[in-house]
Amino acid sequence: MEELMGGKVGRVARTWLVVLGVTFGVSVLSATPAAAHNSLTGSDPKDGARVATAPKRIELRFLATPAPGTTKITVTGPDDAPASGGTPTFSGNRVSVPFTPGPAGVYTVAYRVGSSDGHPVSGKISFTLTTGAPAAGPSPSAAPSTAAPTTPAASPTTPPSPVPAASRSDEEGPTGWLWALGAVAVLVALGGGLLLRRRAARR
Repeated sequence: MEELMGGKVGRVARTWLVVLGVTFGVSVLSATPAAAHNSLTGSDPKDGARVATAPKRIELRFLATPAPGTTKITVTGPDDAPASGGTPTFSGNRVSVPFTPGPAGVYTVAYRVGSSDGHPVSGKISFTLTTGAPAAGPSPSAAPSTAAPTTPAASPTTPPSPVPAASRSDEEGPTGWLWALGAVAVLVALGGGLLLRRRAARR
């Protein structure tokens, strides 16, 4: 009886050992491909975040170190406008790209990295920029014109005003009186001479 019970216990124990072994093997085999694939573990800004101040760079963190030759990251803003300038920077399992902010809105960061098993892994995150970049200032105005100022037209010469008649008479008056006095003196002299001749003839 004891031998029978011992045989049953042994078979049960062996059965459980087989089951545990198979389970462990399946878990190891299924975990190996998963470990071989890379995946995103975090980002800055975080996926779905709302930020008021635009970051200078966007950082992505991965489970495994991404290879620079097989890593591609793009950043687009509203209306799918490019919002990244410059090449990615790698530091361990972190990758960062310069961020060029535009207007307020949703920005999407798409990534594509390689895995140790050769299969690329792709995905994307997005965040909202609540305050857009300041608009560019107005272009400097053109240099002021250096043209010489126009010379005002010379005013017409004012003709001399005519001299009043009275003034001319006053100016010409002394000369006229002299001629008149001379004529009177001549007449008086002639008259006196005639009178003297007549008296002499009477004598």
